Amino acid sequence: MQAAVKTIGIGAGADAEKVIGSACRVSVPCDIVCYSRPGTAKVPEDHKNIRVSESTSPETALVSDLMTGAIDAAVRGTLPAKATLQALKTAAGVDHLERIALLETADGKKFLFAPVGIDEGWTVADKLALIRKGRLVARRFGLPEKVGVLSGGRLGDVGRHARVDRSMADAELVARLGDAVHCEILIEDAVESCGLIIAPDGISGNLVFRTLTFLGAGRAHGAPVVNIGKIFVDTSRASPDYTNALLLAASLLE
Repeated sequence: MQAAVKTIGIGAGADAEKVIGSACRVSVPCDIVCYSRPGTAKVPEDHKNIRVSESTSPETALVSDLMTGAIDAAVRGTLPAKATLQALKTAAGVDHLERIALLETADGKKFLFAPVGIDEGWTVADKLALIRKGRLVARRFGLPEKVGVLSGGRLGDVGRHARVDRSMADAELVARLGDAVHCEILIEDAVESCGLIIAPDGISGNLVFRTLTFLGAGRAHGAPVVNIGKIFVDTSRASPDYTNALLLAASLLE
């Protein structure tokens, strides 16, 4: 018996045309549902696998359909981060979200990176949880399972500032407990051999993510949430398109 076609939902809030265009361009063996406010999105008639679901609260509708199984995976798209992620936390019954981004350098080197949210990855326990779950994601994508942990300086910088010292001490502990490597501040070396790289904290992680993708000619393929038991790929509303995120969601469904 032929397997049922999977369905991916994607948020089409602000700039719905960008989301619809991405859905029309991407080639995935899935149906795609675009969640938007009434009257803001229209799908070309020649794309039969794409439809629009209208709601006065598209972020709530997207999350609800993901949790009930009406769709098999979700991409945030251009829905607002605060409302969408809060709806996801509430529906999933968690007090925080753990996201691991799939990034690509300008010369095509792919790696996983976390934390990428400013409120994520601040403790040793947080980083160890990201390492455990990130290794599983790396395995699925055929990336090295070696993990590099970053800190605020080189080991020779000890004593220059208390916060730098603390970041290096934390990185040493995370590396030891997580069977990882402390790569100091040398992210350019870590990316050469590590499939997963852990930033010192959520602020520096978010800055690395934004610098690479918006200034450094790199690419962001999306950031799967790894602690909710459902496939949800987070994205930035500043992304030029969402084909990579839809492809990532489709690959997680395989």
